[in-house]
Amino acid sequence: MPKKKTEKKPPKVPVHYPPMAHQVRIIGGAWKRTPLPVLESAGLRPTPDRVRETVFNWINHVIGGDWDRLDCLDLFAGSGALGFEAASRGARSVTMVDFHAPIVRQLEAIKLKLHAEQVTLMRGDAATTAPLLAAQGRRFGLVFLDPPYQEDWLERMLPSIAPLVEDGGLAYVEWRLPLQAQEGAAAPAWLAGWQVLRSDKAGMVHFHLLQKKSQ
Repeated sequence: MPKKKTEKKPPKVPVHYPPMAHQVRIIGGAWKRTPLPVLESAGLRPTPDRVRETVFNWINHVIGGDWDRLDCLDLFAGSGALGFEAASRGARSVTMVDFHAPIVRQLEAIKLKLHAEQVTLMRGDAATTAPLLAAQGRRFGLVFLDPPYQEDWLERMLPSIAPLVEDGGLAYVEWRLPLQAQEGAAAPAWLAGWQVLRSDKAGMVHFHLLQKKSQ
């Protein structure tokens, strides 16, 4: 009896689904759950929602919830996740700085959408903007430093923001390495004047809350 020929199934055609929109969300405050779009840009690495929730809980504990007395500066604004989060929670003012024009335009659009009158946007390089603000006599209770990892931004920027931060003020720092020195080793010179209050790690990212020591 001849064998019955089996019909060959046509090869499966791969289905390409459109990529999901790259975005983060505001965690708390007046604009809770508001999505913030993230542009494709080299070095742009928005702080994940879970990390931001932890960090803002740390900050809230230190300041006793008094956001309305806090002036904030975000020198590497990027997606705006940190700056708009602070504004959402009631910060008195938030100054956001970024060098890339498309990012600043997007931040402007978000500001208009949220009617975020307490937010000021500046286009500029962090290394030149920080001393400019210091020369103007500006002082902040909280500075966000989430610089690109591929350069030694943190070593350059942490000393330069010291004149901008009030005594006892805070700095939130994300970096590729932990800031605490190994046991028995001296802390790096660029960390002088700062006390590490809290630290944690998520994946390959180390994040820290620092407090400026009183002079």
